[in-house]
Amino acid sequence: MSKNVLVLGGDGFCGWPTALHLSTLGYEVTIIDNLSRRAIATELNAESLTPIARIDERLAAWTRVSGKEISFLRIDVAQDYAGLRDAIARLAPDAIVHFAEQRAAPYSMRDAAHKIYTVDNNINATNNLLAALAELESDAHLVHLGTMGVYGYDGDGLEIPEGYLDVTVTGDDGRTYPRSILYPTRPGSIYHLTKSLDQLLFQFYAQNDRLRITDLHQGIVWGTQTEETRRDPALINRFDYDGDYGTVLNRFLMQAVSGHPLTVHGTGGQTRAFINIQDTVRCVALALAHPPAKGDPVKIINQAAETHRVRDLAEMIAHATGAQVDLVDNPRKEAAENDLRVSNATFRALGLDPILLKDALLSETLEIAAKYASRHNPDAVPATSLWTRANKPGRSVPSKLDAAQ
Repeated sequence: MSKNVLVLGGDGFCGWPTALHLSTLGYEVTIIDNLSRRAIATELNAESLTPIARIDERLAAWTRVSGKEISFLRIDVAQDYAGLRDAIARLAPDAIVHFAEQRAAPYSMRDAAHKIYTVDNNINATNNLLAALAELESDAHLVHLGTMGVYGYDGDGLEIPEGYLDVTVTGDDGRTYPRSILYPTRPGSIYHLTKSLDQLLFQFYAQNDRLRITDLHQGIVWGTQTEETRRDPALINRFDYDGDYGTVLNRFLMQAVSGHPLTVHGTGGQTRAFINIQDTVRCVALALAHPPAKGDPVKIINQAAETHRVRDLAEMIAHATGAQVDLVDNPRKEAAENDLRVSNATFRALGLDPILLKDALLSETLEIAAKYASRHNPDAVPATSLWTRANKPGRSVPSKLDAAQ
């Protein structure tokens, strides 16, 4: 018997290929999305490099090539609690995958309006979902896509465990008491702050309402296509290259194919965790297949395959493309150099053999960047969001972000 799963934010970069993958595995999938990512792309004048079909065209293409149907509901889960609650009540999902959050750190730091929007959207979306599950007394397993960025990037090289840190506390009586606490967070942007706050919401609802929750702390995603998105041109996944939404890898690739030097922030000594988009969808499926029991603590899993320094990543792409590398001022407030070691023991134990950047699949991403290079807006590539007021030029604050909600 197939299982019923809701994919919140299923029109986005990670949500879309996940919805297709789960459909392939036999899940009955319903996407819930407000299509805000499309509106934000228009706001930034930075549409996906790959041409993205309308949501109805995407879904029709999937039915055509797979014989399976994915349903779609347009609901703003951050603002329409009643609509979300009614959908959960009616569909009675076995599981819910939660991608319905504004995902870009630079976008969250553009100005006051974007900080407010990111907190309002992300925290309301998560709390509305949890409140609905609690009110309905639903036993649906919630899988949330978090980020390794909750831990910050100023570490001293200690391996980051999967969510929890075992400590001992010395009491007034001199005795030591063992405790398991959330690994300390050190968010580096408003976006990462919302993911840190999500963790506390999950802890409360798991304890108070016995919700079954898995929180996936993911590294930077690279790659574009999955087995499912390759099956029809209308299924192609997003390729974001702009300074706000484009990951560092996509930004470098776009600069390389357009003949622009690769702009490395600061010394390039920032170490980041990476994972391929194909492994993202596999990890979500593995998480769904191994849910926590009712009453268990929140299950936190690190979803990362490898780590690289940004300058090493730039050198890798420069070697493959012949591009030059330029060091530029870092718009972020972060350590110039950092180490990062991440435990990914859970997914390794579940059989994940991750794709690494050195594998040939990097060439596919280069091919996509070259194929659609004529669609890119060169003015959108540089990172312009600044972290500190002292370095921020004058910028008009949008009167509202209704179009992006």
